[in-house]
Amino acid sequence: MNKTTRPVRWGKWIHRTKPLIFVLCSLPAGLLVYDFFNHRIGGDPLEHITTVTGTWGLRLLLITLAITPLRFITRINQLILVRRMLGVFSFFYILLHFLTWLVIDKFFDFQAMLADVLDRYYILFGTLAFAMMIPLAVTSTNRMLKWTGGKRWNRLHKLVYPIAILGVLHFYLQVKADVTDPVIYGVILTFLLGYRIWKDKQTKSQKPA
Repeated sequence: MNKTTRPVRWGKWIHRTKPLIFVLCSLPAGLLVYDFFNHRIGGDPLEHITTVTGTWGLRLLLITLAITPLRFITRINQLILVRRMLGVFSFFYILLHFLTWLVIDKFFDFQAMLADVLDRYYILFGTLAFAMMIPLAVTSTNRMLKWTGGKRWNRLHKLVYPIAILGVLHFYLQVKADVTDPVIYGVILTFLLGYRIWKDKQTKSQKPA
């Protein structure tokens, strides 16, 4: 396979996997709905729904952030074709996570919600992360990309970095006993952000003075 055909073939292969990725990303939500209607959601439905939606929102966010390092390491630039889909699914689960708190837990009691935000750091961090994700989701379409312009779009979508940090902190502070999972996510995020910093410095050092 020569250099000219390799990108085309990778692009076609990755494009064909999009339906499979869509199904896999939808699977946790589908299983959650199935378990709910079949009374298999456990003794504390609120905690179960909150955990599943929050965990998958953070996992998909980290997978989204992993696309860029994978592009550089594998030299398969066409991986970017699935990054936006993964990001949208991450927002979808985090939106469900937020709505679980808003509708099921607080039942639109905004005064109680405000008290939670002010009294508990993990809720404050989670709310900030969700709020910052909204403009990213709104501008995720090709039309919005063209409307905002490439440079402004890229600057806006760098919000994903503080969002991910806040998401990991939200998870870590929420856990009361075993912090193994949030620590693992924190290590993964540290690697992903550290790789970006290293790559940026390497790129700048290679530019002619």
